[in-house]
Amino acid sequence: MDKIETAFAGMGDSGAHADIAETHIACLSCDTLIDISGLAHGERAKCPVCGDLLTEYRDDGVSRVVAFSVAAVILLAMACAYPFLSFKSAGLESVTTLPGTVIALYDYGMADLAFLVGSFIIAVPLLVLLLLLLLCTPLVTQRRAPWMIPVGRIVFALQHWCMVDVFLIGVIVSLVKIAAMATVVLGISFFAYAGFAICFTMAMASLDRLQFWLLVERLMRDQARG
Repeated sequence: MDKIETAFAGMGDSGAHADIAETHIACLSCDTLIDISGLAHGERAKCPVCGDLLTEYRDDGVSRVVAFSVAAVILLAMACAYPFLSFKSAGLESVTTLPGTVIALYDYGMADLAFLVGSFIIAVPLLVLLLLLLLCTPLVTQRRAPWMIPVGRIVFALQHWCMVDVFLIGVIVSLVKIAAMATVVLGISFFAYAGFAICFTMAMASLDRLQFWLLVERLMRDQARG
């Protein structure tokens, strides 16, 4: 549990503690207590001591997360359904897909690598997106759900294990080298995955951890008061 989650843990219905937690935050690097109550839409709070970014407030933060997550899920489905790349050389042609890449690694006896690739570029990002949508549903409908806090912790823990951008950059670098040896044709899946990477990054960037926990705390407190 990090410092932000700790700050909200055990607050219950204590009004004084809730007010302080909603208006002040301790810097994660130097523990300086900073007042963030005056933030307006689009404004960021930085620590005056170490300069670390503390939080960014957006009126439409949850809506942005939902929109980018839905778009990312659709694009990932397209990326898995269509050819990713095709290679042509000496009269031979090879077409590969994203799931086919994982299967090929497994067939070549690299089961551990196949598991890592499949997990970090497809399974974990998809799981994070689905959990994000699950998490945003109570916030949009303003209905308290008992699983909000554990699901939120899972999302923030798993987001560091998504290697979407790393994979895409690696593919582009590889294409530059392979282009000299074979004719490379980019498939629909490549562009879909590039769009997925952008939407996934935007969804995670729109998910401010402090603002999310504040929304959860307010919803749970309001529902508890009836």
